Amino acid sequence: MKPTNSPKTYRVKSFGCQMNVYDGERMAEMLGEQGIVPAPEGEDADLVVLNTCHIREKAAEKVYSDIGRISKAGAEAGKQPLIAVAGCVAQAEGEEIMKRSPAVSMVVGPQAYHRLPEMLDKAVKGERATDTDMPAIAKFAALPERRRTNPASFLTIQEGCDKFCTYCVVPYTRGAEISRPYSDLVIEAKKLVDAGAKEITLLGQNVSAWSGENDKGHKVGLAGLIRDLAKVEGLARIRYTTSHPADMDDDLIAAHGDTPKLMPFLHLPVQAGSDRVLKAMNRSHTAESYLRLLERFRAARADLALSGDFIVGFPGESDAEFEETLALVDEVEYAQAFSFKYSPRPGTPAATMDDQIAREVMDERLQRLQAALNRDQMAFNHASVGKTCEVLVERKGKHPGQWLGKSPWLQSVWFEGDAAIGDLVQVELVEAGPNSLAGKLCEMAVV
Repeated sequence: MKPTNSPKTYRVKSFGCQMNVYDGERMAEMLGEQGIVPAPEGEDADLVVLNTCHIREKAAEKVYSDIGRISKAGAEAGKQPLIAVAGCVAQAEGEEIMKRSPAVSMVVGPQAYHRLPEMLDKAVKGERATDTDMPAIAKFAALPERRRTNPASFLTIQEGCDKFCTYCVVPYTRGAEISRPYSDLVIEAKKLVDAGAKEITLLGQNVSAWSGENDKGHKVGLAGLIRDLAKVEGLARIRYTTSHPADMDDDLIAAHGDTPKLMPFLHLPVQAGSDRVLKAMNRSHTAESYLRLLERFRAARADLALSGDFIVGFPGESDAEFEETLALVDEVEYAQAFSFKYSPRPGTPAATMDDQIAREVMDERLQRLQAALNRDQMAFNHASVGKTCEVLVERKGKHPGQWLGKSPWLQSVWFEGDAAIGDLVQVELVEAGPNSLAGKLCEMAVV
């Protein structure tokens, strides 16, 4: 590859989970520290970072498709951009990406992206570089300070997973569970607030497994961290995701009742309603233990909205076992949920299991499951009509004078009136749709 000019503009395209969004933001901040600016909307960037996710089916193929599209556009414009592939696909298929895609200059895994500036220096000289090392959260110390952020911001507090669910590639791409130090998190949270955040979502592949020592030398878990972050002046809201049922302790349940800044929303994946399927997935809970756990959370916070994850068509799942999933959905009445067809991830135990389910069977099951989940989400939204709640304004709407934000229950709410991005306003919810609610701005002071 011939030497190229140093890039002046960049674009980071992140796929998948909120942790990838956080990583994408941090990479953008690093590039900004190098004097590289975001490419204007509609213009090609000198450097494109594809921040990839390996959870969904054919993730790698989609990356190669994006690389081809970017290269073709560059050839037509007579100016080839530098291309970096980051994230979990980079971790899983680093050398293969370099072999298959000569247009790629850099491949960097999710635990090594703090070295992106060094790799960029090599790329400018025409040298290709791959870095998929997995150091123990060394990247966070190398990242720049948070200077500007969104009203609702992310803060990664934990990475990796030790659960080894048989369908999941995360332990292989993100490594073992590790918690960031307590003091680092408090400092970063304060900097996020100083930079404009009103709400912080604490992130982790298994966020409820976080633990550390507070400033008094006492060991604390996620609940203790939440309570201490709630003391940060200017921080109005706290959320966390994603959790595993095995790590939801009594203190965290209690925090939902005694910490007003912790929003009344819980995302707790169950994946299936059949105990046999759950065991085959290497999930440590049963349908019954999961339901009883939700009961305890609801007892601590009566207005708690629940969300979950589901996989249909796991190898060997029978019609009767799928019906057990539908029965669990009927009992819980989720306010939101995510559902997917099982897709084999290379290197995971489930990928080689017998009795892989036919595509058409998975399609039919997913449609039935999503119909039930959509029914309950719509019912939850309808039940919210008439409530007055605080909405955090996150962006402008499609029409002049229109604003979009989130309710405490993570519902999208739009309204018209005198407001600004970052405001916390009182809104009466007046109309429900399947994915959002219409609100009426109350004649009250903006927070």
